[in-house]
Amino acid sequence: MREFIYRHRFMLLCLSLMWLKTVVVSFLTFNLVITHWLEAVIFIVNPLAFLLVIFSLGMLLKPSWQRPYYFIMSLVLTSILYANAVYFREFADIITLPMLVMSGNVGDLSTSIFELIQWWDIIFFLDLVFIGYTMVKKPSALPATRAGLRDSKGKYLAVLVLSALIILLGRVEVGEAETPAHSFDRQHLIKSLGIYNFYFYDVYLHFTTGAQPAFAEREDMDNIQEHLQETHVDPNADFFAKAEDMNVVVVSLESVETMALEQTINGQEVTPFLNELIEDSFYFNNMYDQAGQGKTSDTEFMVNNSLYPLGRGAVFHTHPEIEMTPLPRALSEEGYYNVVFHANSETFYNRNEVYPRLGYDYYFGLDYFDVTDENSVGWGLKDMPFIEQSMPHIEDMEQPFYATFLTLTNHFPYELDPEDYFIDPAETESDIVNRYFPAVRYTDEAVRLLFNRFEEAGLYENTMFILYGDHYGIAESHYEELGSFLDKEIDPYETVKLDRVPLIIHIPGMEEEAETIETVGGHIDIMPTLVNLLGLSQDKHIMFGSDLLAEEREDFAVLRNGSVVTDEVVYTGELCYDAESGEELELGECVEAAERGEDELYYSDQIIYGDLMRFFNEEEM
Repeated sequence: MREFIYRHRFMLLCLSLMWLKTVVVSFLTFNLVITHWLEAVIFIVNPLAFLLVIFSLGMLLKPSWQRPYYFIMSLVLTSILYANAVYFREFADIITLPMLVMSGNVGDLSTSIFELIQWWDIIFFLDLVFIGYTMVKKPSALPATRAGLRDSKGKYLAVLVLSALIILLGRVEVGEAETPAHSFDRQHLIKSLGIYNFYFYDVYLHFTTGAQPAFAEREDMDNIQEHLQETHVDPNADFFAKAEDMNVVVVSLESVETMALEQTINGQEVTPFLNELIEDSFYFNNMYDQAGQGKTSDTEFMVNNSLYPLGRGAVFHTHPEIEMTPLPRALSEEGYYNVVFHANSETFYNRNEVYPRLGYDYYFGLDYFDVTDENSVGWGLKDMPFIEQSMPHIEDMEQPFYATFLTLTNHFPYELDPEDYFIDPAETESDIVNRYFPAVRYTDEAVRLLFNRFEEAGLYENTMFILYGDHYGIAESHYEELGSFLDKEIDPYETVKLDRVPLIIHIPGMEEEAETIETVGGHIDIMPTLVNLLGLSQDKHIMFGSDLLAEEREDFAVLRNGSVVTDEVVYTGELCYDAESGEELELGECVEAAERGEDELYYSDQIIYGDLMRFFNEEEM
């Protein structure tokens, strides 16, 4: 053993540094919750399964090739770690293979990416400097010796056996027997498999899910329809067709959280217009962000289909041609003209391909807007000129119409020009937190402008307005500073509660019936609610959500990472809490809710992966 260590000192140095860096970066970056000593052991050793194999292969090379090989491997693996660390800072997630398909959108993301890179990230690469120095300047101090396969069969066999044992160890479930599954929690997979082995698992998922349509059967859809019938809740008959034949305006409020509507800065409300609008609207204050890696596009998918987004990638990219029963298409059959306004590239998130399949008649993309340096910031056209430039198209439009507005200004990194500040920044140690609230305030003013313009155009009285936050705004990497602003510690329970996004349904003429409703729900429930309000048939759609106004509705929301919220419990994927008090409970108290969440995501995924909607027969519903 001593001779082996001496002869392969350079390889062992590179392997050890990479192992140490992987463990430290994974633990500090990915917010892993370690609840058992065996979990800690598994987490520490699991990177070795991959590293032992990949570095041992280098011993088959000539000594002159080994050092460059180990350096290149260290550089590649460091790049994977670093890319995921930067991505996690904003998205609290791991890069998956479908996300790489979206690499064509990197140009649009450049503002966000540069904001995420920090000067101290150089630490990620310091070991490479040391390795490069020793490789060039002191090669004799760290020998690299070839170990041929014929002469070293025992060593390579030992590496394979040890790697296999480590992988098997990672499959051991630690904790109570009632612990719910973790199929949709990538952080759990990182903890049990390791970041490198995770990508082999992701490749496996990529190919197996890609083959599902060829093997799908009618019976698969039958099982899903049985599940939906078991969880079905009748919509509220009192609200049926209350908005029949009205124009419908859907406003996606970029990165607006419910938390923001509840804040003031220096005595000024962050969202004065939205708060005023709530008084005369149906306001749902316990709606949860259910978007996946597709963010805004995922929310569009849910609002128009009442299907969950996928856990990997964006549905708009990975499955743009699946059969669906979308809301816009149903409205087309009722004589509606369906349009989208979005001052971004038509191809961003593949929208130009997906919108026609959803039933939209026209897409007013970037080419329809006059974008200049003066009226744009961050991701593009500011929300107020966006509204102003959209209104002439609305005024000339055939009625009734279904119009979706996607706002942009309140997008990470929340940049604003000085003249657009309607409120002072917050005062924390995070520039992101400080800039977030003025950006939300600007979007609030843009919504005020939208309503004013509809009134001036004589369209307000015959239009139903739906406004929703599309996904979270402030990432978990800024929760320490956000906690200081909110004056509370943000633990796993509060982390889930911060995933609340606002939903406001404003129907002129129904101000007396309007109220704040505290039912627990999510984006998935918006379409069933609109279907009922517009007097459409529920039987023509496969919907996983339920009418938010239903009298017998169950309080339930499952997030894309597998977290579940009901009126009784909050399940974070690792811990269980009382929904009201935030007190930690035995994990068994959350099993029923977690299992339902698992089923919901699984069945919805099967529809998308298997393109099962082609088997849907509305007469059987």
